[in-house]
Amino acid sequence: MLQQILQDMYVDPELLAELSDEQKHLLFVKMREEQVRRWKEREDKLEEEEKKKPRKLNHKKCNKNVGFLSGTDGKEWVWVMGEHKNDMTIEQILETEALRKAEQEAENELEELRKREEVDLKKKMVEEQHKIEEEQKRAAEDLKRKEEEAALYQSIKEAREAARKAEEEKRKSVEKERIRIEQLREKFASEKRKSLERLQKDKNRRSSEIFIKIQEGRKKMEKVAEEHSHELDENFKEQEKKAKEAQNQIQNLARKARIEYKNSMRATANVMSAANAFRKGNKPPLPPKNMDKVPANLIKKPKRPPRPPNRQAVIEWFLEEERPRGSGVESETGKICSWFHGVISRTDAEHILINQSVGSFLVRVSERVWGYTISYRADDRCKHFLVDTSEDGYQFFGANQVQHKSLEDLINFHKKNLITAIGEEKLLNPVGQQKEPPDYQELMQPRVTQSTKI
Repeated sequence: MLQQILQDMYVDPELLAELSDEQKHLLFVKMREEQVRRWKEREDKLEEEEKKKPRKLNHKKCNKNVGFLSGTDGKEWVWVMGEHKNDMTIEQILETEALRKAEQEAENELEELRKREEVDLKKKMVEEQHKIEEEQKRAAEDLKRKEEEAALYQSIKEAREAARKAEEEKRKSVEKERIRIEQLREKFASEKRKSLERLQKDKNRRSSEIFIKIQEGRKKMEKVAEEHSHELDENFKEQEKKAKEAQNQIQNLARKARIEYKNSMRATANVMSAANAFRKGNKPPLPPKNMDKVPANLIKKPKRPPRPPNRQAVIEWFLEEERPRGSGVESETGKICSWFHGVISRTDAEHILINQSVGSFLVRVSERVWGYTISYRADDRCKHFLVDTSEDGYQFFGANQVQHKSLEDLINFHKKNLITAIGEEKLLNPVGQQKEPPDYQELMQPRVTQSTKI
């Protein structure tokens, strides 16, 4: 089935609906790999064709070249970091980078703080200047008032004396204001100088703090990375162990398959020798007792379509091919397996499993493919895994899957082994029939009737 899909590069929507999420992912990956394989094959073919074509050089377009610096020995100069005696180690490079980053951050913080303090100083200076201007204005008003009073004096002498005093007071006031402004400027300059010194000390202190913080963060990240590396190593070892176990199981199954194939070929040779003897006139031998073990590949069967056309076709397929193989029947007791169901839909299977515990499952005959579907009750929903059937055995849909001789072997195998490593599903609790007559009656009833007559 998978080979047919990869050949056509098309998946029927009804078949896709029967696949679980993991099987869908696997199918899409395989289809993508097939696309890449075809693309590489086409590219290689085009490249071979290009090589066979004669090349015509165009000197006008071939004017690009690459040059290399030459060393003292005349060869290309190559520098490998860490080999020269003056090269820093990775620890020194990281420490230098951290120190540069700390100084840069401290410098940025210092610049922001300096701008804020400069704005505050300018604001204070403007306020002081406004205050001085107000005082000068009041002094001018007082001087004007005194001049007006001097004009009212009767004698010229008194007026001159009053004017002289007013002039003297004005000169003293101006000198006083000049001295006051000079003192204010010196005060602001001193405060600015002290602020810069303090900011420089804060810069050095802040740079050290940032550097220590960066170093601690780097050590913490290295510690977390080391712990994570140990966890990855342990997980890798665990996955490797599981992969080896799965590989051993596959090898054992392949060895058994080779033995069965040799036995079947031996049986085929016996049949052919008997046929040759019959053609020569000898009496044909009686059929062997284990004739039912003749390989299925020796029996020619009509080719069936890729998917069932209807429900009746599925029933006929099961009666003709699956019932003789003992599908759905316990090999030891001959009873119908507790997990076996007939041709029921995905919705019916979910309705049966909805109130069951996690790990509950049933096996139903699929109406959309030539095979079975395992419906599984997970934590949050029901999952459905498609089982592909062939003349060689039973396996989950996809490549590199473990193949089993019978459907019962596949179910028993996954009672102890996980179906998918991601979901960690195990077939724990089989769910049987919940109504009468059972939903597999049309598949199993004829066989039960025949055994009863015998």
